[in-house]
Amino acid sequence: MKIALFTETYLPHINGVVTHVKILKEGLEQLGYQVLVVTADADAQRHYIENGVLHCPAHTSKRFYGYSLAKPISRTRLKFIKEFAPDIIHIHNEFGIGLSGILCAKLLKIPLVYTLHTMYDDYIYYIAPKPLVPTTTRLSHRYTKFLAVQANALTGPSKKCEEYFRLAGVDKDVSVIPNAVELDQFAPKNFDDQVKAELRIKHGIRPDAMVACFVGRLGKEKSVDVLLDYWQQAITPQDNMHLLVIGDGPSRPELERQADDLGIADMVTFTGKVPHEELPPYYALCDVYITASLSDTNSISMLEGMCSGLPVLQRTDPLNADQVRDGKNGYNFDSPQEMADKLRQIQTMNPDTLARFKESVIDSIRNSGARDLANHTLAVYNKILKK
Repeated sequence: MKIALFTETYLPHINGVVTHVKILKEGLEQLGYQVLVVTADADAQRHYIENGVLHCPAHTSKRFYGYSLAKPISRTRLKFIKEFAPDIIHIHNEFGIGLSGILCAKLLKIPLVYTLHTMYDDYIYYIAPKPLVPTTTRLSHRYTKFLAVQANALTGPSKKCEEYFRLAGVDKDVSVIPNAVELDQFAPKNFDDQVKAELRIKHGIRPDAMVACFVGRLGKEKSVDVLLDYWQQAITPQDNMHLLVIGDGPSRPELERQADDLGIADMVTFTGKVPHEELPPYYALCDVYITASLSDTNSISMLEGMCSGLPVLQRTDPLNADQVRDGKNGYNFDSPQEMADKLRQIQTMNPDTLARFKESVIDSIRNSGARDLANHTLAVYNKILKK
């Protein structure tokens, strides 16, 4: 079987969609399938294929995180796709490249799969002023429905995606396929104690402090502001805890000011952007992964933390309730005090109990590797091919 994966962004950019597509490509290839990734590339002057990736000329959009956007219609691109002769076209974004995938599928009469990765209602503020948010949201739902109608199968990384399709008026079945994680890259066996100690010194974190980390793009939808508010209300310097916020984004200056205004700047460190390949030792120096975000759909950063043995503290999110199971791989919390109580509970665990807990966390995502993602996705491919 040959599969063409259409994604607006791909390596060297890093985000949840890129990581998902990268791991899916690796898993499918490990199982013996041929994969072509089709992506926009602002540095490409022409269409060309290199290392299994079709680079499509594009322009950079400052509004969309600085990523590249390509025109949906291209005879040259269609020619490359026709020569590759895929059995399945699988789109992972909704913009130019996603539309291009739909057009190629229609023209070449190839089955189409559409994976929804993003809850766009949480991102409307990037493109619309506040008075236009309701209207823009309705248009976004109509557009999502239009894309879904074109597809032979729909998937998403959590039940939240299924709910979003329903809000958009889509009544098709949605296959929930959880995200995968690079198990080997984030395994604790790779951690170096000296590197961890050096990173603590670099970021001004005491050697004996308990560290809770959040990793991700710093936008409003990630609710880091809520995390800071909760921290100020329930954590004191005497708790000897530190919050490590890893990542960058438009909200970072505002969040840093908030930490200062709340008087917790000494307990919070903003690292700025950290290259993905340098993340493992950052997870390694931490004790828990913590998030207040209600916009994520099976966060890959959270999975990376779990792969590193970090229990997760997650603000209760009913549609993602199955991701964090209390006492198995972390805890859910609904208030500042509950968050603090769970942090202290982990902080005061005896070493043997904590070691067993961390092993339980790792066990919970042991079946979340590349081949697992590929096999789940192949089940969807095979089902529509049989039809």
